[in-house]
Amino acid sequence: MSRFVKHPVIALLDSRATFREVRQIHAKLVVDGTLNDNHLVGQFVKAVALSDQRYLNYANQILDNSDSPTLFALNSMIRAHCKSLVPEKSFDFYRKILCSGNGLKPDNYTVNFLVQACTEIGMRETGLQVHGMAIRRGFDNDPHVQTGLISLYAELGCSDSCRKVFDSVSCPDFVCRTAMVTACARCGDVGFARKLFEEMPEKDPIAWNAMISGYAQVGESREALDLFHLMQMEGVRVNAVSMISVLSACTQLGALDQGRWAHSYIERNKINITVRLGTTLVDLYAKCGDMSKAMEVFWGLEEKNVYTWSSALNGFAMNGFGEKCLELFSLMKQEGVSPNAVTFVSVLRGCSVVGLVDEGQKHFDSMRNEFGIEPQLDHYGCLVDLYARAGRLEDAVSIIMRMPVKPHAAVWSSVLHASRMYKNVELGVLASKKMLELETKNHGAYVLLSNIYADSDDWDNVSHVRQSMKSRGVRKEPGCSVMEVNGEVHEFFVGDKSHPRYNEIEAVWKDITTKLRLAGYKADTSPVMFDIDEEEKEDALCLHSEKAAIAFGIMSLKEDVPIRIVKNLRVCGDCHEVSLMISKIFDREIIVRDRNRFHHFKDGLCSCNGFW
Repeated sequence: MSRFVKHPVIALLDSRATFREVRQIHAKLVVDGTLNDNHLVGQFVKAVALSDQRYLNYANQILDNSDSPTLFALNSMIRAHCKSLVPEKSFDFYRKILCSGNGLKPDNYTVNFLVQACTEIGMRETGLQVHGMAIRRGFDNDPHVQTGLISLYAELGCSDSCRKVFDSVSCPDFVCRTAMVTACARCGDVGFARKLFEEMPEKDPIAWNAMISGYAQVGESREALDLFHLMQMEGVRVNAVSMISVLSACTQLGALDQGRWAHSYIERNKINITVRLGTTLVDLYAKCGDMSKAMEVFWGLEEKNVYTWSSALNGFAMNGFGEKCLELFSLMKQEGVSPNAVTFVSVLRGCSVVGLVDEGQKHFDSMRNEFGIEPQLDHYGCLVDLYARAGRLEDAVSIIMRMPVKPHAAVWSSVLHASRMYKNVELGVLASKKMLELETKNHGAYVLLSNIYADSDDWDNVSHVRQSMKSRGVRKEPGCSVMEVNGEVHEFFVGDKSHPRYNEIEAVWKDITTKLRLAGYKADTSPVMFDIDEEEKEDALCLHSEKAAIAFGIMSLKEDVPIRIVKNLRVCGDCHEVSLMISKIFDREIIVRDRNRFHHFKDGLCSCNGFW
């Protein structure tokens, strides 16, 4: 029988075959003498290895019983292992090729499968060695190998190497171009990726998905959504991968209406809700401040993994529902789902937002003692934040000093924020100095330290901080607030008057200001770091981006519709107070997601309880 025609008995093997059926087929082939032909042994090894990951060891045993395994059989084992849970074992069979006594030599298939194994392992040194071997053996110009190398370097984050490989391809085919678009998008080089994308004579869903995902990953969410709408207009098939990127873009923008539309699109088009897609949906609603919908989706999922549970836990924590976060964590453990490191970050945040110090410490200790999870930097950061928020600043600093890993700036930022809240100037100065040792251009450390000095009427040091910022070339990041009205995303920047309806927004804000003052509002101008008089300071505060967004929301949204805002910085004290008062005076629910957490303003109260 020809080696290229599959044996009829071997052809019975597929992914549905049970182990008993595999053994029965094996016995049949041994009895009728089929496996005396080394080429048919190769076919059988391939069929067994690729039918189910669980049968890889059995396939290896069959191969061990062969006197002269063929290159086809060994390549099949490399191929099967490169997509397995142990891709590094692919190299065991590569060594068997090199050490074979019958003169076997690696071919282009060998190299291509080894490149795939390196991609799965994600080890730069091994990948470079395989690339070198491909060059030495003359396979570096093989189209499949070149495409694989592009994907490998994308996985390693080496965009320059991706370009070098791509530039060496004389006539890149459709698959190679798609791989390059995907690679550039993954490496964050969306400009070059878009150029290649536009030059492609035809584009499949993989290329579209890669571009949308690339935009979402680098934070260019509006471009991601625009491209998705273009994808629909072109009639390209949309799948779960597309929708994950679209939902991620909606999440970043806080575009709840567009997220709801995307969810509806998934249901209308009967797109299979995989675990990952379901988790992304939970994350969308949680990070848009709609925890009731997030949990409705959560409980409706047929399958949930640890990341789905962790996403829901994080949603409760960031929205200020610490007790519900801990209740869900207890239920998670009852359901037999083992928490991972990501889970504990959410749990510790949940304890922090409601000040449950002892509970938080207990969960931190349980990581190592109960679950064998070694606490990492993020967990120590949460523990520091837990103690700092509760006013136990000395304990927080003590934890930092005893940490087995070097603290990052965010850890000291927790102490700095708490120092301002509890008016501890000494620790505030220490924390800011530590932050600036780690990040010399961190404008937040300067601003917070200035605010601490301003709160204590130390204007000489306020001036000194300002001069330090100037001399070191540090500029405060401009505030930006994003909100969605009737499916359209609007951006507001501090002091910017370019919005097409700015005159109306300004008129509405003046009306709001009048009502605020009648209710007893007086602007908190102490944090404003400018040598100007009080009236000008109030004007500076009036130009903060979230105030413009709130005014736009009041004039554009129905009274029963919450005003949802996503802000790139932490909310300042004055804007927080203004939002509290507007929620009561105008009977409006305002939901602000700032850099750190959610603020749910309603009836003159905020979910953060005055600590953010």
